[in-house]
Amino acid sequence: MTSLAQDFFSRDVAAVARDLIGATLLFDGVGGEIVETEAYDREDPASHSFSGPTPRNAVMFGPPGHAYVYLSYGIHWCLNFVCGPQGHGAAVLLRALRPIRGLEHMRERRGVVGERLLCAGPGRLAQALGITRQQNGHALDAPPFQLLAANGGPPVAAGTRIGIRKATETPWRFGLADSPYLSRPFPSPGQRALR
Repeated sequence: MTSLAQDFFSRDVAAVARDLIGATLLFDGVGGEIVETEAYDREDPASHSFSGPTPRNAVMFGPPGHAYVYLSYGIHWCLNFVCGPQGHGAAVLLRALRPIRGLEHMRERRGVVGERLLCAGPGRLAQALGITRQQNGHALDAPPFQLLAANGGPPVAAGTRIGIRKATETPWRFGLADSPYLSRPFPSPGQRALR
């Protein structure tokens, strides 16, 4: 499997979000197959970068191929991958993984036994992998991260993003069609297969 380098992330954020489906993410050897993502861009009112750089979102404006980690609702860490040219302010939110490696660590961190709920949702995913604010700004092509390209082209569905109040019609949520590990299934009506 080919490792994903910085140039993979130096592209349009929606294209990166789609192409991450089926890739493998490992953090300290724990992780699995990416099955759900969402794209957020500087021109997007739902994005943290929409109003420009702040101390919280500064990493989004840095070089592509780095982790942007933020705390959601004061409870859950969320892992994002910075995309596009430096200074642009775009990132892909990782919403779900199919757990493959280090399941015992994930179960211990999450306090659940069933595989389906280990990484189904951005907060669960970060908790299962042990991601915290300490990883904010870390390069994705260096340990403890490892990102491996998808083998072939899995069937990718697209739909509207979840849990936002602005730009709710933007179809920038991507997922492995029919995966039981999604945070939420894609609705059948209007579901688009992209590849």
